[in-house]
Amino acid sequence: MSAALTLATPEHFSRLDALVAAFHAEEGISLSDDARAAGLQPLLDGIPQGAAYLIGPPRAPIGYVVVTFGWSIEFGGMDGFIDEIFIRPGVRGRGIATEVLLALPRALGGAGVKALHLEVAADNTTAQRLYARAGFRLRDGYHLMTRML
Repeated sequence: MSAALTLATPEHFSRLDALVAAFHAEEGISLSDDARAAGLQPLLDGIPQGAAYLIGPPRAPIGYVVVTFGWSIEFGGMDGFIDEIFIRPGVRGRGIATEVLLALPRALGGAGVKALHLEVAADNTTAQRLYARAGFRLRDGYHLMTRML
């Protein structure tokens, strides 16, 4: 199984949308089809604030990863946030997510991204181990805080 990444474009919408819907169902994220499409379509149309990548063969992807971009004085420039990463349950445990999480920083670093962040549930020790294997670390003294607008 290959963790090859393909930048998703509008022609990939239906395949990506199905993967995102599966991830959201698994995670208990309630989002209407229209709201999900509104979040995905601009990424596929090429907005500069983020990108969606299909994992595996584009005609039959086995997962996806979405990265959004921001700017950080502390990190010295553009930073990225892994908004979502999903691998189909049937192919998990084969090192695909690890391969993606190791390849993505190299590719993004080459494009000028200075730091890559992600969020993980405090009780999801499996994901925490995966992210640690890929070089992600908790930042001492910091917690992600959110205000809905």
